[in-house]
Amino acid sequence: MLTKEKVQDFLKEIEVDDLVNNLQIMGDDVYIDMTAHSPAMHEKKKLEAAMKQAFASEFGEEVHLKLKIVSPEPTEIQQSQIKGKQIKGIQNIIAIASGKGGVGKSTVAANMAVTLAKMGFKVGLLDADIYGPSVPTMFDTEGEKPISVDVDGKSLMKPIENYGVKMLSIGYFSGANQAVVWRGPMASKALNQMIRDAAWGELDFLLIDLPPGTGDIHLSIIQEVPVTGAVIVSTPQHVALADVRKGIAMFQMESINIPVLGLIENMAYFTPEELPDNKYYIFGNQGAQYLADDLGIPVLGEIPLIQSIREAGDVGRPAALQENSRIAEIYTETARKMVESLVERNKNLPPTEAVKITTMAGCSPKSK
Repeated sequence: MLTKEKVQDFLKEIEVDDLVNNLQIMGDDVYIDMTAHSPAMHEKKKLEAAMKQAFASEFGEEVHLKLKIVSPEPTEIQQSQIKGKQIKGIQNIIAIASGKGGVGKSTVAANMAVTLAKMGFKVGLLDADIYGPSVPTMFDTEGEKPISVDVDGKSLMKPIENYGVKMLSIGYFSGANQAVVWRGPMASKALNQMIRDAAWGELDFLLIDLPPGTGDIHLSIIQEVPVTGAVIVSTPQHVALADVRKGIAMFQMESINIPVLGLIENMAYFTPEELPDNKYYIFGNQGAQYLADDLGIPVLGEIPLIQSIREAGDVGRPAALQENSRIAEIYTETARKMVESLVERNKNLPPTEAVKITTMAGCSPKSK
């Protein structure tokens, strides 16, 4: 017979008894309230998975573990983090990042932006890749210049808008063939102006397309704005995934502590137009899935290598706008999973850092 003493002894054996706040036994149901080591979502998921596996191994499948895991009180380091001032009217700021270049991050960011807009959200896109801005090309807005508008007595720049997405990029201020040669502080100042001195208005999401890697630009963004969560883009290739680990590690540093909402595997497989049911895994199979499982974060989507995605980006009309197409369906499902992960992040993190979403556009928190 299952007793409270047996369970308490087992919790000591697996060295989690100090995390347990409450323990109740009702028949074959074990109710445990715990406090996680860290408020990070991936840490709580790891703890939940480990507890369920340990209980199943020790007591068998007939014992049902009912877990409630809460976030710990923020440490002094977390309390002193530079999170930046909230930007009025912007509900959620999502950083789109990659460990290395050439994985299609900007293409994914553009398609996620138009997909969220199609779902009914108010969306902005900041092209923070100072040295390789691509948003003007991908949204067919090359040559356009933001105008100045007066908001509450302050002169602000009005973002360029197309396909329901508000956009700012250094590409709107420099010529198409002009090289941007700036040191880190200059680039950071330009980004700060595009973030703070812009009339973004009311936005459900501001997506920030970060440059590849980890460096000054990333730290400047993190320190300047309260980033709600990060989405990492990678290909399945081993070389790309090795750099992804570094990118994720940056966001998960205790002094930064930005939740990683999930991975998007770009160029996951190749599907020829004449053979739409065939999949050829050119860069490897399920590499991002294995990495995500290892790190305890979800895979939000697998984007295929389809010629129309490249063609659509080149002509300035993101492929996700192609109605009733397979690629539009994939991006819609990926966006929904991102919102679901964001809802879960906001539910699990301390209320002072959470930002509630009032409309889900068909999304709901993931079931445990």
